[in-house]
Amino acid sequence: MHRRKIPHTPVEVTELGFGASVIGNLYRVTDAHVASAALDAAWDAGIRYYDTAPHYGLGLSEHRLGAALRDRPREQYVISSKVGRLLVPNDHPQGIDAEGFIVRDDLRRHWDFSRDGILRSLEDTLQRTGLDHLDIVYLHDPDDHWQQAADQAMPALAELRDQGVIGAIGAGMNQSALLTRFLRETPADLVMLAGRYTLLDQSALDDVLPAAQEHGKAVVAVGVFNSGLLSQDRPAEGMKYDYQAAPPALVDRARAIADVCERHGTTLPAAAIAFPRTHPAIVNVTLGMRTAEQVSRNAELHVRRVPDGLWDELRAQGLIRADVPTANEERHPRRS
Repeated sequence: MHRRKIPHTPVEVTELGFGASVIGNLYRVTDAHVASAALDAAWDAGIRYYDTAPHYGLGLSEHRLGAALRDRPREQYVISSKVGRLLVPNDHPQGIDAEGFIVRDDLRRHWDFSRDGILRSLEDTLQRTGLDHLDIVYLHDPDDHWQQAADQAMPALAELRDQGVIGAIGAGMNQSALLTRFLRETPADLVMLAGRYTLLDQSALDDVLPAAQEHGKAVVAVGVFNSGLLSQDRPAEGMKYDYQAAPPALVDRARAIADVCERHGTTLPAAAIAFPRTHPAIVNVTLGMRTAEQVSRNAELHVRRVPDGLWDELRAQGLIRADVPTANEERHPRRS
């Protein structure tokens, strides 16, 4: 699988990444053997970038990912985790986590973007994963914590990066405006952008993507299916868009895009995975994958050829923005 370099860092990521939120029992229980099989399938498919966070299953995702990777050659893969939510004892457990993960709530999340909080979070993550270092560390959803994140958290991460303890640093969020500030105003190397550069939402063209190009930084795209609406060949009523029921007008638009995909010999999910990589600032698309079957399907969709003519017709019909760039090998070079 092709790799892309994060500029000005030693880190290279495969174009397709494994998002480990769902193996933290997001929305439903995932058996340990099923999670392990999914991670084995990802490795066999050539995926060498894996993303997790303490938030995912109150540490369960980190435990499972660390166990799966521990005996793999460390120099062959890249792992990222996140800081900003410390896991601390829960003095008033209710039995099940209240933030969408089907796990016991013996722990709770505590927001902390202080220098000490960042260092403690990293130490806890290394203990849970059993690994000796992380390649990429993101600030996790610092939407309401800009000042502390910019003044304390990012300098702490930059110091660790400059010491060679971490390979690259950044922030991950569901919005693009604040990620743009991280790229422009802090020593971040990259950002993880959720759902803001997809076939249904190209708002990142207004801020974060030009900022990344201007400053020679990188973007990892996640949420490219917009919570599911773009995940099937033919979108159906009742599917989710950005975690909520998709409005009928968006379902109709997704179906219109699917029709164009079919005329060009491809499918809506394949186009959804390929679309972010048409932009030269985006180095990776990371997908949440729960089972080996999902991994195999997504890996196959990733390598499926999507013709540039598809983007031309989508622009012509007004189904994507007119300023969406067209991919070509010169502007978006591949590395083996």
